Amino acid sequence: MAALLIIQATVTRKDRYKTYQEAVKPLMASFGGRLKASGVGLEVLEGAHDGRRLIVFEFDSMDTIRAFWNSKQYAAVKSLREDAAKIDVWAVPAA
Repeated sequence: MAALLIIQATVTRKDRYKTYQEAVKPLMASFGGRLKASGVGLEVLEGAHDGRRLIVFEFDSMDTIRAFWNSKQYAAVKSLREDAAKIDVWAVPAA
């Protein structure tokens, strides 16, 4: 069953975060991750948005998300994000 990786980020160093993005996107793709949505054009229909960047990726399964997240390759790339952004990340089974 497909699963979503949902990320909310507060970017503190755009240059460093861009370097992280350039490295993580092809790595996610190698695990089958597909960008499904970003916060660009986000429209609040009810409630409030806290202003953080929102990104949604789709993977083939929760297991695939875990394999990506816990991989040695991601550990190396993740270090590029340190001091560049504060993030919250959720993995959610798709309906």
